[in-house]
Amino acid sequence: MSEKHSITRRDGVVLDRIFVRGLVLPVAIGVYDEEQGITQKVGFHIEASVSAGVSPRGDNIDEVPSYDDLVGAVKAIIAAGHINLVETLAARIAERCLADKRIVSVLVRVEKLERGPDAVGVEIVRPRQT
Repeated sequence: MSEKHSITRRDGVVLDRIFVRGLVLPVAIGVYDEEQGITQKVGFHIEASVSAGVSPRGDNIDEVPSYDDLVGAVKAIIAAGHINLVETLAARIAERCLADKRIVSVLVRVEKLERGPDAVGVEIVRPRQT
C-alpha cells in the first residue's frame, strides 16, 4: 500500500511524505551459510519527504516523486545480486531515493520476515546532505 501525507517540521517547513508499506519481495540476503544461494522474504517500508512546493501544476505524475519510483529503487537494488547485510540494503535504497533531488529525506525499514521470532531488521533515516 502507498499513500501521501503532509507533515510540518519544527522549523515550520511543510513537507509532503510519500510512502510505500507492506512491500514484500524475495531477496538474496544474509551472511550465514544457510542464507547463501537462497532468497528470503523481506519486507520494506519507505517514507520519502518532499518539499510541499514540489507539487504538480496539473495532474501529471512526471512532476512529482512517485510511489513507483520508490518500489523501482528497491527492485533495482535487489536485482543486482546478493547483499550480506540488511543495513547495506537499507543504505543503498536510501541513497537511490535521495538521487531524486526533490526528496529531502528518506526513512527506510528493511525486515527479514523468515528470521527471528517475527521479523528482524533495521530502520534508517537519511537526510539530503547540503
